[in-house]
Amino acid sequence: MTIHSQYQDKLRAASQAISVVRDGDTIVVPTGVGEPPALLTALSEARRSYRDVRVCQILPMRKFGYFDPETVQHVRHVAYFFSGTSRPGGVSGWTDFIPANFSELPDLLNRRLIPADVVFALASPMDEHGYFALSLAPDYTMAAIGQARALVIEVNPNVPFANGNCHVHISQVTALTESSDPLFEVGLPKIGPVQQAIGKYVADMIPDGATLQIGYGGIPDAVVMQLTDKHDLGVHTEMVGDGIMTLVEAGAITNARKNFMPGKMVATFALGSKKLYQFLHRNQALEMHPVSMTNDPYIAGQNDNLHAINATMQIDFLGQCGSESLGFAPYSGTGGQADFVRSANRSNGGKAFIVLPSTAKNDTISRIVPTLSAGTHVTTSKNDINYVVTEYGVAQLRGKSAHQRCEALIGIAHPDFRAELRAAAVAMKLL
Repeated sequence: MTIHSQYQDKLRAASQAISVVRDGDTIVVPTGVGEPPALLTALSEARRSYRDVRVCQILPMRKFGYFDPETVQHVRHVAYFFSGTSRPGGVSGWTDFIPANFSELPDLLNRRLIPADVVFALASPMDEHGYFALSLAPDYTMAAIGQARALVIEVNPNVPFANGNCHVHISQVTALTESSDPLFEVGLPKIGPVQQAIGKYVADMIPDGATLQIGYGGIPDAVVMQLTDKHDLGVHTEMVGDGIMTLVEAGAITNARKNFMPGKMVATFALGSKKLYQFLHRNQALEMHPVSMTNDPYIAGQNDNLHAINATMQIDFLGQCGSESLGFAPYSGTGGQADFVRSANRSNGGKAFIVLPSTAKNDTISRIVPTLSAGTHVTTSKNDINYVVTEYGVAQLRGKSAHQRCEALIGIAHPDFRAELRAAAVAMKLL
């Protein structure tokens, strides 16, 4: 049977393609824009005909019908990382979550510590050799495909065909459907004076030739905006976004001085604009790989001068970062923060930056605190923390004592809170 006859034999309407799902199944879906909207819409419409089906994903983009507390006994979302779409369910308890470092999800799937019965994924059109590209998020999806009973793909001509370890063959596909809707786009975050100030501190510490890992958010984007005059930067990251594309266009990113995979940018998912997705298409300078490769601290740390930039919401006097919850209420997830902090710590010449505004709620709450709020999920540990940056400066903590850390962090807190923080430190015998 030819690849084209196999394609036609497996082509279904979305409502028919989802018939591979059985009661009790776990469906694994790629990160973010890699989610297949036609398949997940069809699943939502048919959800009451199923029992105890779980949909596992990082960062869902669209609020599909199964995000419904009234039907969780039929189809329930389980988060590897929350987004604005899934967060209300996490806070209320009808959406479950699985704590894990992003880099370790493929291994958890391979060891069957977390299940994968069916994979739904958005894919590029098939090439002349019978391959599709899961360009937007090979992440943990490639591992899930290796364990799943069935692979169902949604083929969309707007999905780029990227290079890297992100391809599946028609022979691996159980069923497929077609769609042509535009891909989900995410705009650039707002950048204010606080973000700009933090961004400048970080940008000034990034030398020419550094390799970057940059996350999503106002502060990472503020860093990017101030790197356009740098030379020969490289990229080894989990997320490729418009900021990285902008630095390529400015000539700041060449990957020429990377010692690990020189000449290549490496990422595991894409999140941005239509222009960014087109930028991925057969780009010889960019490869999309599973997160077990991009985020593994041993692998990523082989990049000399790896500079990792990640945000937190709260940090205590010892340097513990609460980056994923508000007290005990889940907000996002561990993601790749701990992965890349450890990667940069391993890197020769590397720097791991944790960035945060000094306050929240219109300057009424300090984000630098004596102890994390009760129940806060610790993301980056006191043993891994290195550079902490607010709009008031930089505190370098790695190798420093508890007393030294406390002093340094109070020094970059908002001035209105420093006396209060110092009094608390004295009471805790840290100063």
